Amino acid sequence: MFVRKSKFLFSLLSGVIAGVLAFTLTVGTTIPDRFSVVEGENFSIESGVPVDVQPSVVSADSVEASVATAGHSYKVDLKLLGLFPVKQVTVDVVKGTTVIPCGTPFGIKMFTDGVLIIGMSTVDTEAGSVNPAKDAGLELGDVIVSIDGKSVMSNEDVSKIISECDGSPLVLSVRRDNMTFDVSFTPAFSKSDGCYKLGAWVRDSSAGIGTLTFYEPESMVFGGLGHGICDMDTGEILPLMSGEIVPAVIGGINPGKVGQPGELRGSFSSDKDMGVLTQNGETGVYGILDTAPSAHEPMQVAMRQQVQEGSAQILTTIDGETPQYYDITIEKVNFNDNSPTKNMVIRITDQELLDKAGGIVQGMSGSPIIQNGMLVGAVTHVFVNDPTRGYGIFAENMLDSAKQVDTSVLDKAS
Repeated sequence: MFVRKSKFLFSLLSGVIAGVLAFTLTVGTTIPDRFSVVEGENFSIESGVPVDVQPSVVSADSVEASVATAGHSYKVDLKLLGLFPVKQVTVDVVKGTTVIPCGTPFGIKMFTDGVLIIGMSTVDTEAGSVNPAKDAGLELGDVIVSIDGKSVMSNEDVSKIISECDGSPLVLSVRRDNMTFDVSFTPAFSKSDGCYKLGAWVRDSSAGIGTLTFYEPESMVFGGLGHGICDMDTGEILPLMSGEIVPAVIGGINPGKVGQPGELRGSFSSDKDMGVLTQNGETGVYGILDTAPSAHEPMQVAMRQQVQEGSAQILTTIDGETPQYYDITIEKVNFNDNSPTKNMVIRITDQELLDKAGGIVQGMSGSPIIQNGMLVGAVTHVFVNDPTRGYGIFAENMLDSAKQVDTSVLDKAS
C-alpha cells in the first residue's frame, strides 16, 4: 500500500512540475527580451503575465535601478511565483517623454510613392482577351515606381506613358514586400477603347478621417490612428510620397451592431492644412503640426509594462470637434511584439458612449487611452462580432515611431 501511494504521489508531483515548466515556457515566449523604463523609476510588470522581477545575479550589467540614468541598461530575472525562472530581460533606461493627448478628429490627404496595383483587368484585343499585367508577373499590392526610367506618381502618368509606347515593350520598376525589381512588360491594344493598356487598376491617393492621438509640444511631432492607412482593395499599407492633415468635424454616428461595424460621419472643416504627413506605417500616421489642435494638460507616455488590466478612459470625439472622456476597461495586456497594434483588449463601459455609438466605431482609431494620469495607448480596431470591445496599441510603440519623424521636413516644406 505504501509503495502504491508513493508511486501515486511521485506521478502527481511529476505532473505538477511538468505543468509548471510548460506554463513557464509559454509565459517566457510572450515576454519581449527588452523593456524600457523611465530614469528614476523601478522596473516592474503591472499586468499581463504572473511574474516577479528580481535583480540579475549573473550579469555584470546588473545595476540598481534607482541609480541608472538614461542611456544605461541593466538586466533582471523574471520568475514565476518568485521561484521558477522564466527568462532574463534587458531593461533600457530612457528619459521620460511628455506629450499632449488629443482625441480630436482630423482629415488625411495623402499621395502614394508610385502607384499601387489594386486589381487586374483583361484587355479585349483582336486576338482575344489577354491580361498583360498578370502575364508579366505583376500581383495585387505591387507598387509601380517607374516605367522605362520615368517616375510615375499618378494614374495619369501611367496612362500617358503606356498610350504613347506604340506597343513597344516597357520596363517597369516594381516594389513588392520592401524589394524592388524590374519587370519586362508589353502593353496590349484594346480594340474597343482604341488604345494600349496595362491590364490593371492602380491607385495613387487616399483621403479619410481619423483621430489624432498626441503631439510633442516642443517638436510639434504628432501621431494618429494607431494603425497604417491601407488600401481598401488589397489591404496593403499605402506607400506615402506626400500628404497633409486638415481640421475635421464629426457630424453624426452610424452606431455599431453585432456583425456590422459602426462609423463616425465626418467631413473636412477647412481646406487649410494643419500639418505635414511624413510617415504611414504599421503603428499609425506621423508628421509635424503647424498649429496646436488640443489644449489638454501634458502627460507622460507610459512604458508597456506600466499598463494595467482594469479601469481606464478613452479621449474621443463623437460630435463636433471637442473630445470627451469615456470610461473603459482594459481586459487583457499582450506584450507580443508580433502584433504591435493589438497590445491590449479594451471594452467600452461608458453608458453614454454605448447609447450613442454602440461601442467602438470606425473613425475612433487613434483615440488616446488614459490610465493613472498617463497616456498608455490608443484605440486601433473594433471586434466585428462585439462592437463594445476592440484592440488598443501601446503608446510606447507609437512614440517609438514618432521619434523617427524627420523634423527637417518643415524647412523643406517652407
